[in-house]
Amino acid sequence: MKLKFIVFFICVQVSVRGLAQKADLVKYVNTLQGTNSKHELTRGNTYPTTALPFAMHTWTPQTGRNGDGWKYQYFKDKIRGFQQAHQCSSWSRDYAVFSLMPMTDRLVVNENDREAKFSHHDEVAKPNYYKVKFENQITTEISPVERGAHLRFSYPSGKKSFLVLDGYTGISGVKIYPEENKITGFINNGEGFKEGFKSFFVLYFDQPFKAYGTWENKKNTINPGEKSAEGSGKGAYVQFKDGLKVQVKTASSYISMEQAELNLSRELGADKSLEVTKEKAAEVWNKSLSKVVVEGGTEADKATFYSCFFRASIFSRKFYEIDANGNPYYFSPYDGKVHPGYMFTDTGFWDTFRAQFPLNTLMHPEMHGRYMQALIDAYKQCGWLPSWSFPSEAGSMIGNHAISLLADAWAKGIRTFDPKEALAAYLHESTNKGPWGPANGRDGWKEYFELGYVPYPKYREATAKTLEYAYDDYCGWTLAKMTGNDFYAGIFERQMYNYKNVYDPSTKFMRGRDANGQWTPKFDPFEWGGPYTEGNAWHYQWSVFQDVKGLIDLMKGEQNFSAKLDSVFSEPNTVNVGTYGGMIHEMTEMVMANMGQYAHGNQPIQHMVYLYNYAGQPWKSQFHARNVMSKLYDATENGYPGDEDQGQTSSWYVLSALGFYSVTPGTDQYVMGSPMFKKTTINLENGQQFVIEAPENSAKNVYIKSATLNGKPYTANYIRHSDLLNGGVLKLEMSDQPSLTRGLAAADRPFSLSAGK
Repeated sequence: MKLKFIVFFICVQVSVRGLAQKADLVKYVNTLQGTNSKHELTRGNTYPTTALPFAMHTWTPQTGRNGDGWKYQYFKDKIRGFQQAHQCSSWSRDYAVFSLMPMTDRLVVNENDREAKFSHHDEVAKPNYYKVKFENQITTEISPVERGAHLRFSYPSGKKSFLVLDGYTGISGVKIYPEENKITGFINNGEGFKEGFKSFFVLYFDQPFKAYGTWENKKNTINPGEKSAEGSGKGAYVQFKDGLKVQVKTASSYISMEQAELNLSRELGADKSLEVTKEKAAEVWNKSLSKVVVEGGTEADKATFYSCFFRASIFSRKFYEIDANGNPYYFSPYDGKVHPGYMFTDTGFWDTFRAQFPLNTLMHPEMHGRYMQALIDAYKQCGWLPSWSFPSEAGSMIGNHAISLLADAWAKGIRTFDPKEALAAYLHESTNKGPWGPANGRDGWKEYFELGYVPYPKYREATAKTLEYAYDDYCGWTLAKMTGNDFYAGIFERQMYNYKNVYDPSTKFMRGRDANGQWTPKFDPFEWGGPYTEGNAWHYQWSVFQDVKGLIDLMKGEQNFSAKLDSVFSEPNTVNVGTYGGMIHEMTEMVMANMGQYAHGNQPIQHMVYLYNYAGQPWKSQFHARNVMSKLYDATENGYPGDEDQGQTSSWYVLSALGFYSVTPGTDQYVMGSPMFKKTTINLENGQQFVIEAPENSAKNVYIKSATLNGKPYTANYIRHSDLLNGGVLKLEMSDQPSLTRGLAAADRPFSLSAGK
């Protein structure tokens, strides 16, 4: 009888997994989420990305001028092209871009004049399929593969039918092969590239060319009948028979034209129609999205969840290709040479170390393991660990957070790299300053080592840097401790408590301090900038990821600590523009959210709602996590409370909707909040399932009354990564009233250095 039950149980599990993978989850995703953004106010700073998970190339419609960071803005009503894109953020220019634009009646190459009007009512924006119909009746459709796309342009009957290829803002070359219905070329636009960088592309059309030629986008000079051109802004155009439907297969390579052809043949060669590519892409996305199956929420909640999960699943991008023998290799953006193995790019670790990469350790551990080795390879190729790869090292923002990724991976059992190499690289990072920006190496490293903090105003954003360096040093220390490297552990142990050196007990805030130890005069906790990065003292009070207990002790106990957390929400949403000299979008977004000094639209404070768990008031974390999810996120064009930032703000939502968050990457713990759904099933790569059941969950029942893990009472305010990987059931009894006695024991607190856990 027992054997029959076991067989039945296994069959049910297999059946559930099969249903999950066949579920149509793509239907919930709106790639227009967060696209209603502009310089003054961002609601995500996203564009409608048509791509496969973590794909090397993505595609998007283009409403902005060539080179404009705001490449697609929802409030605009004209499109001027359909781009191969790689952009991380509207605040950074794109690279390796070319675009295609269909038109009728007459050939127009000027990007301002060739715009075509459209309505969002005639637009479909899904991960596997983008479609828009212009007022001029041309329809464009796009479905993606990893290194290219399948496009279709449907021209109105009886109308002249043109297609323009724009070489964008840098050097480009094109060759037209009319007898093969083919165009090849290369592009070299972007910043910070090593010599030799090119993106080679190939396009195959299923219709013959009636006419063709080249042009250039500086003076918009057209050369009819010319088959090749090379130089600044060179492009091509073709004319088809009137009123045709034209399918285009395109793929690109950073290695060679031959590899571009191989990429196209391998990824698109068998697809006879765009519908085939569309369905294949849907299958890929449904499999990826069904790594988490949510049940019991509203349709709007599911749309928000899967739209965020989609956005969390496109960064970082694969920068490697597969050779003719099936082996991975890549053109390195760091040394300009071709290497065997895997490489990933296009992310800023200051944003993404917090949630996006911890989410990857859970959902995509095989890929994440490859990524960790790629970090070490990047160090060997350019002499520095990446901090902001786009696609090479840009050094933007602050901190040395590659070590966070490496320590977090090791703590969670992803051990695909040599820890001695990682620690040596981090020691170099933390004792030198590189040439490419404040986060390339360590800005103020010498003073930080000698004084125990980065002095202000000698170094801008010095207090924020001190806090994040101390966390990074914890990551270096814990990786060294986990791997028995006492030499490195001794070095970083000395510095991981340096956050204490910028805490001013007289004002009870983290503050700027000069090289003589004097606090910056005329302190105003509402003042942005100065010693802080895109925030103020209310935001950086909490940037002690590694030692919340130590911060509680600095603030003279749990009662003071919790009261200060409460004050973040009860203080007025006042802004003092400080050294910025005027309102920046992060300030505007905080004011709009109307949640006091809580500024979820930027990263520094995003973990703060989970800190009540460390101070004996876990029910407040449950309330605030759900409140932020419900109030600040949705699946619309206005769906984010600020910059989405390469998957980070989306990953905050995804993890929080599961019911926990990665406060301290570098540990194996996630800190508890309140799940969004009645039931959530995590389908893990190792074949296990972890289920979060909260059958009484609702918009009002946000509090955890009691919990069991695999049938046993569970009072901890955290859950371990190993518990998730082993599979099982976390069952939560939810209530509309906080449980004031659950989870208050010292053993229920999450990790803190000072607690010795």
